[in-house]
Amino acid sequence: MKAYEWEGGIEDPRLIELPDGRYLLTYTAYDGRTARLCVATSTDLRHWHKHGLAFGEGRWRDLWSKSGAVVGRREGSRIVATRIDGRFWMYWGDTDIFAATSDDGIRWQPVTDAQGALVPVLRPRPGMFDCQLVEPGPPALWTPRGIVLLYNSRNLDEGGDPDLPPGTYTAGQALLDEGNPLVLRDRLTHYFLRPEADYERTGQVGNVVFVEALSLYKGQWFLYYGTADSHIAVAVAPRSFH
Repeated sequence: MKAYEWEGGIEDPRLIELPDGRYLLTYTAYDGRTARLCVATSTDLRHWHKHGLAFGEGRWRDLWSKSGAVVGRREGSRIVATRIDGRFWMYWGDTDIFAATSDDGIRWQPVTDAQGALVPVLRPRPGMFDCQLVEPGPPALWTPRGIVLLYNSRNLDEGGDPDLPPGTYTAGQALLDEGNPLVLRDRLTHYFLRPEADYERTGQVGNVVFVEALSLYKGQWFLYYGTADSHIAVAVAPRSFH
């Protein structure tokens, strides 16, 4: 894996539990030229086994790919990867958001159309807070009323949301169909998290909140996010869906 991970490093971890009790980590490897989505597993969160590129060494090896958010459902306080029509699902990408499926959670296949092109599930929207790019946040949460996807987005330097500074990263929410994860059913018209505190507005990259992990603890959701590419912060909300 060193050829894919050096010298750019690794980033964008997303963690979910598999039905067999292992922990599944999707992460981005960056060799200085191309970002590639990778997979690792662990039984104890301390010792990890890297399985390599999520999309394999074939056609998709050199595809720019990032930020894999696997679809899971809540089991008590745990979020466990769930199968839909016999397959695991994952949202990924950092321009549009695409989808991929897997039989085992390790080897993934991007969803394509009849011509073999990637199928966008979520696109940027002109003139809005998410007008430049969209990128998955934490593992998506399956509920009987739909799949909740928290996502990151960037405002254009010019021609975007006039109420946000140019280049601002905010977080949005989308609802996808619980039976067909490719079908977008609803989407917030306004961000739910934006840079406000000094540590969110000033840092290595200013005006950034970037959501990556979600945990249910003692009846509250804890949302962990990066700020200004410099710190890690947490936001808390009461449990409001089951």
